[in-house]
Amino acid sequence: MKSLINSLFFGRDNRLSGGLALMVVALVVLGCTCNKGFDFGNTTSSSNSPSNSKGSVFGDDKDKTDGDSSDVDDNLTKATIKATTAEFASAISTGDFSDLYNGTATEFRSQYTEEQLKSEFSDFIRQKSSVLPVLSTAIAMDPEFTDGPTTRTVGSETVMSVSGKYATRPMPVTFKYEYVKRESKWWLLKLEIYLRK
Repeated sequence: MKSLINSLFFGRDNRLSGGLALMVVALVVLGCTCNKGFDFGNTTSSSNSPSNSKGSVFGDDKDKTDGDSSDVDDNLTKATIKATTAEFASAISTGDFSDLYNGTATEFRSQYTEEQLKSEFSDFIRQKSSVLPVLSTAIAMDPEFTDGPTTRTVGSETVMSVSGKYATRPMPVTFKYEYVKRESKWWLLKLEIYLRK
């Protein structure tokens, strides 16, 4: 049993990724009635993340230490990123951001409401008939890192930052996520997702 779980999450067995992809596709088929075309250029004009999320949610940079990637487990990081991307796809499909929002850190929730998060991604929701097939393909793939994953210490907590993309077609899904580790779980601090060339 342990080897099956390890192969599903950390091995080359794609059953879990395929299952997640099928779940998103099923959500699209069962719940999507949007027939609008997708204007890829329109999506790239904004960050599609809360406007202040680019800054430190912890305040002064003086509390931070330099980033380090030596203590980051690549497989666990990929699984965390895939889970975030799958939760995002589900939120776009259903229009319900509660699961995604409940996985955010308290700092994120003190700055943004669930409605504000949903509003930031309203273009994705309006054009979900074109967005969801790309996202479902993405969650079945391993992400490619372009920056990180790196960790830094803020006070007594570990913060992980990672940027990357999924090589989806007709254009890649790019992301920038940041997490804080509390109670042995990574809580989302920053969420940026783009569909662009």
